[in-house]
Amino acid sequence: MRPRSASGCWNIRRFLPLAHPPKAEDLFNPHQYPTYDAGRGGQWTYHGPGQRIAYVMLDLHKPHGEVRARDVRSYVHGLEEWVIRTLAIFGLKGECREGRVGVWVIDPATGQEEKIAAIGVRVSRWVSWHGVSINLNPRLSDFEGIVPCGIREFGVTSFEKLGLNVTMAQLDAALEESWQTVFGSTPSALTPLPDE
Repeated sequence: MRPRSASGCWNIRRFLPLAHPPKAEDLFNPHQYPTYDAGRGGQWTYHGPGQRIAYVMLDLHKPHGEVRARDVRSYVHGLEEWVIRTLAIFGLKGECREGRVGVWVIDPATGQEEKIAAIGVRVSRWVSWHGVSINLNPRLSDFEGIVPCGIREFGVTSFEKLGLNVTMAQLDAALEESWQTVFGSTPSALTPLPDE
């Protein structure tokens, strides 16, 4: 697992049977940022400063804590649970929703359900690729050029928008702590990139 921040860019998936292909009409402003085919599951998403991107590579031939062997749905649920337990450390109640991959919270100011973490994976020869993106303090207006994850009915949020002043280092420590409770091991590499 290697968390990293990224310069502003949008991602599009190529193939994974867990998600539908992204629709061209879900990209409102194709010239605002470059787009990349990331070769992972999920639909349009944005990655940029203020997000923690955790890239997870696991051998899914074998079980990992609560994640069953050779079970992509169990693996995706494990990623969601990892984020939910991380959010709980900061007093946030994250939840999964039927038919919507990712982690959702209720904004207490508006009562609206919004996405705080996106998940996009690829599995090749039972090795996982890609992972999760958690919104710590990104510029949320950068999501306005797309329909994030193809879900029109709900917006995106962040720790900052929810009134939490959490540093990237604090989030990383919480991710590391929660990892073991879900995946049953200590992450082998949790090293921020040099630009952080």
